[in-house]
Amino acid sequence: MRAIVQCVSSASVTVDNEVISQISKGLMILVGIGSDDNDTDVSTLSKKILSLRVFSDPANPEKMWKASVKDIDGDVLCVSQFTLLANTTKGNKPDFHRAMATEPSRQLYATFLNTLKASYKSDKIKDGKFGAMMSVNLTNEGPVTFTLDSRKFEYVNVPESSKTSKAAREGPRSELEAQSSSTPSMETL
Repeated sequence: MRAIVQCVSSASVTVDNEVISQISKGLMILVGIGSDDNDTDVSTLSKKILSLRVFSDPANPEKMWKASVKDIDGDVLCVSQFTLLANTTKGNKPDFHRAMATEPSRQLYATFLNTLKASYKSDKIKDGKFGAMMSVNLTNEGPVTFTLDSRKFEYVNVPESSKTSKAAREGPRSELEAQSSSTPSMETL
């Protein structure tokens, strides 16, 4: 299960020219559900989202990264987005086979929303319309944006000795080649 988490001063979802959900200060969450995701992924991701300290201390705004959405009594707007599970490594057409099928995904997304509501304040959790063509409008603060994954939360650092030995074996490279090879691909996530 993958989420794009954005700190916002406001966000809204419009379907068929009608605003169906809107929030003020809080988190805008885009949620992608993988074909093998389950209740454990829901629990892991919902806990991480609600406890992630991405806001300033309410008592001292100069202190960054001190408060969670719960600490600031913020809102949460979730939008289901299967495209987060796209595989773009082959060709130019995204492959969505890693995303869960529609009906099981609808059920797991509902479980995710219910878990957030049970873990926080039900009236603070809003969502879009599953499966609909939505227009999402937001004002990102910072901008502060994070990618969370229920199975892996961060890149793994490659030991310096491995970088050195690989560079010695391959010989000199251009700066662009060095940068592109050191950037992890989505496939390694």
